[in-house]
Amino acid sequence: MAVDCLLASFILLIISKTGFSAEISVFVETGASVQLNIQTQGLTEFDQLSWINDKSVNIIKFFIETKKVRPHNSYKDRVDFNDKTFSLTLKNMQKTDSGLYTARTSGQSDKDIVTYRVSVIDAVKIPVLTVDSSWSNDSCVISVTCGGHELTLSSTFVYTACSREEVTSHEINTLILYCSEKSIICNHSNPVSWKQDRINITQLCEGKYQQSLYQTN
Repeated sequence: MAVDCLLASFILLIISKTGFSAEISVFVETGASVQLNIQTQGLTEFDQLSWINDKSVNIIKFFIETKKVRPHNSYKDRVDFNDKTFSLTLKNMQKTDSGLYTARTSGQSDKDIVTYRVSVIDAVKIPVLTVDSSWSNDSCVISVTCGGHELTLSSTFVYTACSREEVTSHEINTLILYCSEKSIICNHSNPVSWKQDRINITQLCEGKYQQSLYQTN
């Protein structure tokens, strides 16, 4: 089965328990924006809410009484804060922005509301698909190699029975090689992007068939 197209703004969430609250893993493409949300239902009264990174920088401070938002100088041109939902949007994310982001309320006591583990990654590159075909026993036999991000898949398909699929993955990258009635497709994806290369095997095999007839005659 082919991998569905991944939207450029796609964000993958994986929730795992880490003690005081759930830690949410988020993948974002280099240069894109990411929105970090808070579940406001059940949120207790507080005087101040802060979004803090793992370098102990207060990205923003929000004061509930005055509705004043105070961004950190290094973030003021690349953050948006919603004073109703308390969500934080970080813009133009770079790999150096990868890390933990925590929403914390302060009042009679301090409380960590949610923590996000943000990973900024590059979009995948177009995979390299190479194909060689031959005519054997009245069948078009196709040898295929597909490569992307240090991943490689090789296989042999028969044109008239082309319905196989092969998958390999490493860490966050996945490579899928599959064939349909008309095409062989190599799909390269990660949590924020996908790219593919394809070859029309109908034209390829018809050419080999004509060549075999010529050689026979």
